[in-house]
Amino acid sequence: MDIDGPADTEFAQRTENFLQWFRALPGATFHGNIEIQDLRSQGAGRGVVAKADIEPDTVLFTIPRSAILCAATSPLATHLPSFFQDSDDLDNSDDPSAQDSWTCLILVLLHERARGASSPWKPYLDLLPTTFSTPMFWTPSELLALQTSPLLPKIGRASADAMIQSKIVPVLLAHPSLFPPSSDILPLSHALGSAIMAYAFDLTPETPPSGGDSDEQDGWEEDLNPPPTLGLVPLADLLNADAADFNAHINHGADSLTATSLRKITAGEEILNYYGPLPTSELLRRYGYVTPAHARHDVVEVPWVTVLRHVKAQVPWLGEKEWEGALARLEEDGDDEEEVEDSFVLERRTEEPDEEGRVHGEAVFDGLPEELTGQVGRLLKAVRKVAPAPPKEGKGLGEKGVRREICLEAVLRALGDVEAAYGTSLEEDEQLLAGKGERGLERVEMAVWVRRGEKRLLREARAWVVKELEEVRREKAKAARDDTRDQESGPSAKRRRV
Repeated sequence: MDIDGPADTEFAQRTENFLQWFRALPGATFHGNIEIQDLRSQGAGRGVVAKADIEPDTVLFTIPRSAILCAATSPLATHLPSFFQDSDDLDNSDDPSAQDSWTCLILVLLHERARGASSPWKPYLDLLPTTFSTPMFWTPSELLALQTSPLLPKIGRASADAMIQSKIVPVLLAHPSLFPPSSDILPLSHALGSAIMAYAFDLTPETPPSGGDSDEQDGWEEDLNPPPTLGLVPLADLLNADAADFNAHINHGADSLTATSLRKITAGEEILNYYGPLPTSELLRRYGYVTPAHARHDVVEVPWVTVLRHVKAQVPWLGEKEWEGALARLEEDGDDEEEVEDSFVLERRTEEPDEEGRVHGEAVFDGLPEELTGQVGRLLKAVRKVAPAPPKEGKGLGEKGVRREICLEAVLRALGDVEAAYGTSLEEDEQLLAGKGERGLERVEMAVWVRRGEKRLLREARAWVVKELEEVRREKAKAARDDTRDQESGPSAKRRRV
């Protein structure tokens, strides 16, 4: 998580004020064997740590739903009912000025901050960070360090600005008594939107926190396409996380949320939640840090135009007009399950966490996406249908092995192009990060961490494709030898039969 930076005494006082407030909430519980600790020296802000051993399936704390900060609990809904009614429909509205659950929660936070000490959530709001290390707040030169990472277009600063201007600012100007002064509304709204992205929970029963299972869309303003039950959950959002070794789970009940231990937790051990199988790039985008635990979930994107260019290079006898016809046929022949994709995500196969929150085994790259191989295969079949009397070398496109070889060779070359586009090599990035752990990294170093992980995956994918190509070509050579042997033995066999 991002780290706020007050002095030690102020930091500790805010923590104590929050804990007193939380314990006084009707229906809240806080287990005697846990405590909130200052983990800034570990680069983790606040965290919840066991003071004594805790047995499995122990309720660590309980948060009543009435304490959750959301549209349903804030009095803002009574002041502006038109913005909060039928919010389920608003999330799907085409009206650019219509509120959605993200902007509704931003408005709620703005209102509660404007209330100051009179807000019942004041001790909780004082814990929320005001500065972030997420790429949304990076300088242009820092963003350049991401090179061609697929993270870059997902940051969405411009679209977030547009959303604030179209949905937040008009409400503030129309109701100045309910909100803080609008002079600093753009940076403040960005900060609150980022806090929501990092801390908010989807309050639907038995769904993970915002980092757990979501669409990877541009910017915080459409990060989850979330339902109207999005809210901030005091204490639950203080839990840090680990993708491969967590020990607690948040259970969603009708009247409360409870944190439960998944296994025995020993004294001194941090209570850790699970954000879901996020790649390092998405971890950085949402939470502003990187860690080796998420490297197993790293992804890279391969553009279709890059693959297509190399497919064309292997079918040189086909003219551009015929290619246009083949591509048109590819578009026409596809159904809902076979739409023509613009890009393809490569990822490793990894095990799911077990019941105790541990992930076993290595993450391995063991295959290309079926969408990619299927799209190349359908295109090559379309080539056969549109090409007028293809020459001898084109007739082999009817053979599955030939199509697979073309696909693998095109993907291999495309992977090389994707890696080369970054601008630095994997070896150079490894050198830049030599001797550095994940704690205390500068923004540019975190960018290098992200792109290094993506290049590692590209190398693994290339190695897998090379191995598959070698196997395809061995089979092709064997088939050719068998054909030659059959042809050579054919006439003599006929003579023996005479």
